[in-house]
Amino acid sequence: QVQLVESGGGLVQAGGSLRLSCAASGRTLSNTFMGWFRQAPGNKREFVAGITQTGVTRYYVSSVKGRFTISRDNVKNTVYLQMNSLKPEDTAVYYCATRMGSYSDYEGSYDNWGRGTQVTVSS
Repeated sequence: QVQLVESGGGLVQAGGSLRLSCAASGRTLSNTFMGWFRQAPGNKREFVAGITQTGVTRYYVSSVKGRFTISRDNVKNTVYLQMNSLKPEDTAVYYCATRMGSYSDYEGSYDNWGRGTQVTVSS
């Protein structure tokens, strides 16, 4: 079983940037697809970004394309989410998750989850 710990969240003004990290222990991430999800109050958890095992291919929800970048360092067993040009609507708890196999934006197909990190964007 892999343990995931997110960090890097906080309070930022609109237009600012944050870099989230997801550190794994207990198992290597190098053979897993990784995803970032977010959940705002009253909303369902939604897929934000995903990255293949080698890091070659990345996926984004349309609302964050051009602003967010997902990356991974398999040596450090860590996945990142660089968030630029943040908007108030990006406010949510952000989670990372693992998935065996290829891309999916369906949260039910992910098998390990962190506890999340809060991102709050003020206007």
